[in-house]
Amino acid sequence: MTIPNTLSKPRAILFDLDGTLADTAPDLAAAVNLLRTSRGLPPTPYEQLRPQASSGARGLIGAAFNLTPDDNDYDELRISFLNNYEAAIAVKSSLFLDIETMLDGLQKLGIRWGIVTNKAMRFTDPLIAQIGLQAAHCVISGDTTPHAKPHPAPLLEAARQLGLAPQDCWYVGDDLRDIQAGRAAGMPTIGVLWGYCGKTEPISWKADLLINTPLQLLDLLT
Repeated sequence: MTIPNTLSKPRAILFDLDGTLADTAPDLAAAVNLLRTSRGLPPTPYEQLRPQASSGARGLIGAAFNLTPDDNDYDELRISFLNNYEAAIAVKSSLFLDIETMLDGLQKLGIRWGIVTNKAMRFTDPLIAQIGLQAAHCVISGDTTPHAKPHPAPLLEAARQLGLAPQDCWYVGDDLRDIQAGRAAGMPTIGVLWGYCGKTEPISWKADLLINTPLQLLDLLT
C-alpha cells in the first residue's frame, strides 16, 4: 500500500482512542451491565454493547436500557455508569493487535503521534497510563476544549500543541465523527476497519483512506 497522490506524508498522526488504539469495550460493557444487575436485570449481551463502545454513555445506555438523553432516568444512569467505569477502567481493556508495533514504527520514522478522544480527561489520563500509551506527544480529551468531535476544535488544539499546521497531521479513527472532525479541521483522514463500526459502514464516510490493520498505516509511510 502506498500513500495516494492526494495525500502528503504527515509530520504527525493523531489517533482516536476507543476503537482505534484501544479495545475498551469490555470495561465499558461491564460498567453498564453493572447498572442492570444492580437493578435486578439480566446483563445485556456483550455483542449488543460492543458496537456502541465508541458512542460512550449515550450509546451504551441506549443499548442497555433503550433510553436517550431526553428521558427522565437518563441522567441518573449516566452518572452511575461513569462512576462504575472510573472504578474499573482498565480491567480488560488493551491495545489492539499490532498497535504497539505501529507506534514504535512511527517513532523510528520521526513521526510524532498523539491522541484526540471524546473521553473526558478523568478517564483518559488513567486509562492511557494503564494500557501503555504514555509516550503520546499530546493528549486531547473531550473536555480539553469547549467542543468535542465532530467539532474540529480538539484536533486544531492538538495541532497547536504540536506546533504544526493542521494539514501536516493525519487523523485516524473508527467513527463517523472522527472523519467529520478531521475533514472540518483540514486534516487528511484515515478510517480504520478494526474498530467498533464494522467493515461496511465506513465506506460512506468519505475518509481519504480506509485501512484494515494498524500495520497498513505503517506500510504507507515506509
